[in-house]
Amino acid sequence: MGKLYVVGIGPGSHEDMTPRALNAIQNADTIVGYNTYIKLIASLIEGKKVIGTAMMQEVDRCKMAIEEAKTKERVAVVSSGDAGVYGMAGLILELALKLPKNERPEAEIIAGVSAVNAAAAVLGAPLMHDFAVISLSDLLTPWELIKKRAAAAAQADFVVALYNPKSKKRIEQIEQIRTIMLEHKSPQTPVGIVRAASRDGQSMTISDLENFTKEPIDMFSLVIIGNSKTFSQEGFMITPRGYEV
Repeated sequence: MGKLYVVGIGPGSHEDMTPRALNAIQNADTIVGYNTYIKLIASLIEGKKVIGTAMMQEVDRCKMAIEEAKTKERVAVVSSGDAGVYGMAGLILELALKLPKNERPEAEIIAGVSAVNAAAAVLGAPLMHDFAVISLSDLLTPWELIKKRAAAAAQADFVVALYNPKSKKRIEQIEQIRTIMLEHKSPQTPVGIVRAASRDGQSMTISDLENFTKEPIDMFSLVIIGNSKTFSQEGFMITPRGYEV
């Protein structure tokens, strides 16, 4: 029986991959992942067996990885960002724990730099105080529940980071979230939009809650909405921690 490494490869750049993640990938016999993420590490996995699948095939992909680990010594399942933040760590563990112990490969989760951390660094320091992370994808979570979570985070004055903010088909949801946020936050609240954080083509815009949806936003973007103390100055978005300065 082999071992499964569930690896967060970071937001995209090899420079943002942890040494532990890099070591797991380089020493793996087989690499399993979403095709787009496999492309990000293509130069690191030459000569290895690769199992790649398209989007919406997560369960099949994880099942194949578990089966592969029964006969291969080291199998690395890769997710962008952190494998435990909207990644494959939870699904791998759920599936593995359904198996009898003698048929279950050992699993190790390897943390990575998440997209929210990478985007925050591009913007400056918007996550210096309490924050919430919410995905606007309603494929696995009912939209009414997503709105409820957004309202609670806004009312509690969290900084709010939005994953999967807008797609070609899902264009009205972010407008609804904006309306919810405006019920509890000032229209002048800074909002940062980072596209392709740490990848080729990275871009950054700082707007405000009243106007941010006028900016280009897609599935490669991450949106960070400030709290009542967040401010923007000279191209930086900053949420004060509360120190005397």
